[in-house]
Amino acid sequence: MSQDQFMREAIQLAEQGMSGGRGGPFGCVVVRRGQVVGRGNNRVTSANDPTAHAEVTAIRDACSHLQTFQLTDCELYTSCEPCPMCLAAIYWARIPTVYYGNTRADAAAIGFDDDFIYQQVALPPEKRTVKMTPLLREAAQTAFKDWTNLAQKVRY
Repeated sequence: MSQDQFMREAIQLAEQGMSGGRGGPFGCVVVRRGQVVGRGNNRVTSANDPTAHAEVTAIRDACSHLQTFQLTDCELYTSCEPCPMCLAAIYWARIPTVYYGNTRADAAAIGFDDDFIYQQVALPPEKRTVKMTPLLREAAQTAFKDWTNLAQKVRY
């Protein structure tokens, strides 16, 4: 399949998810060596899960299918430029290449404005609109110290 065909599948997933009442107009495929290994569409409203964006569901599907948490040899095709959460998931999954259809400006024009979140992420925690308060850092350090000393840890 060609890049255009992969993007068309992502777009089709967006339309199917939206028309099927599963969520917003977003679809995504993860591709490895020319084969689709993960598919997703937005399922925020149908799953009552604010993290069930198309990219996240496609990444989860690909990781499950491939039995790995790193997708270093994959490409992601998404019907819209990823939001900050999805972009972070892409980085965590180590996906090196993303193709997108609509831009975040296009999404904002239909009521999906991620710009606020992009701006908030860049701020220091004390300046964000979500109140962020450090609490029990010393107690929380125990798990980090244990991780440092753990011989059998799997790095990611």
